[in-house]
Amino acid sequence: MKAIAVTPGKPNSVHLTDISTPKLEDIPNGRGVLVKVLKVGVDATDREINDALYGNAPIGDDYLVLGHEVFGRVEAIGEQVTHVSPGDYVTCTVRRPGASIYDSIGRSDITSEETYYERGINLLHGYLTEYFVDDAEFIVRIPVGLRHLHVLAEPMSCSAKAIHQAYEAQKRLQVWEPRTAFVMGAGQIGLLATLILRLRGLQVYTFARGVAPNLKAEIVEGMEATYVSTRERSIAEVVEESGKPDIIFDATGNSSISFGAMEHLNLNGVLIWTSITGGKDLHETPADKLNLEWVLGNKMLIGSVNANFRHFEMGIADLALGEMTYPGVIEKILTHPVEGLDNYAEMMRLLVEDPDALKVFVNVADDIE
Repeated sequence: MKAIAVTPGKPNSVHLTDISTPKLEDIPNGRGVLVKVLKVGVDATDREINDALYGNAPIGDDYLVLGHEVFGRVEAIGEQVTHVSPGDYVTCTVRRPGASIYDSIGRSDITSEETYYERGINLLHGYLTEYFVDDAEFIVRIPVGLRHLHVLAEPMSCSAKAIHQAYEAQKRLQVWEPRTAFVMGAGQIGLLATLILRLRGLQVYTFARGVAPNLKAEIVEGMEATYVSTRERSIAEVVEESGKPDIIFDATGNSSISFGAMEHLNLNGVLIWTSITGGKDLHETPADKLNLEWVLGNKMLIGSVNANFRHFEMGIADLALGEMTYPGVIEKILTHPVEGLDNYAEMMRLLVEDPDALKVFVNVADDIE
């Protein structure tokens, strides 16, 4: 069957290849789920792997199948699988632990090992192919009524996990009632974080470079949040207007912004980092001032990585509530479909060259029974 892959370590190596079709029996103990891939979302991670910035092939292979945001339909299940049935729409988690105590308690997003496994990213093939099979533990059902949001389930799970962690961590304060949040960056993760925070009742300011009117501003405002162009107003200026935020959610991929946000966080606040900043940039930071303010102010920094099954369910629940609360808004994130695996070059071109490509996704197969 067809698959879009790269040769890890070789820049611009994206190509179409043929791989073996998986079988239900590839997963032992009757726990296998065979899925027909319908759509796969792609993002900066896939672009950076093709740039050879990171990514490793599975042991024994010299290629890595891309794609970690999948939407598909169940074709067959093992005899021990009970939570999905053939015909169900599903997505699948990304990260897998190495051998650790967490393997037995359902925390596939946490590992005590240096080596980790992520489908389409590190040591495991991804979903940009026609079929895949996986253990039932990692398969998450998507309601029929949300199939039009398809590949947003995975990025939504990342935002849901990060915000859930912030609330769980601040339970240490006994009573924590955040009122204001800044979301730095209006890509898919930032926009979905904006949605979750609005659903929790916070006043949300979402920052991006572009000057309104634009699609990102339209989506932010459709969620009844405030869009801020950093070309028109600085973070400090917004703080003067709104006060310091209780939550800052960084999804920029910019280390200067990630660290700079520390200066603006409110007492008892949480700064959430969800983006990866590669490279070797150096930035000056008022370390003594921050140390004093953060220790005395009960402030917290959380770094969050790919989500597990429970976070996917949280994110899907918020997608459903978001559709009811702000009908028609979330779907606007899905901007650039690519038809078929054969068009991998166009997929990558959009990721590299098109600044308006908010969400690129590949239509792998028609949704026909």
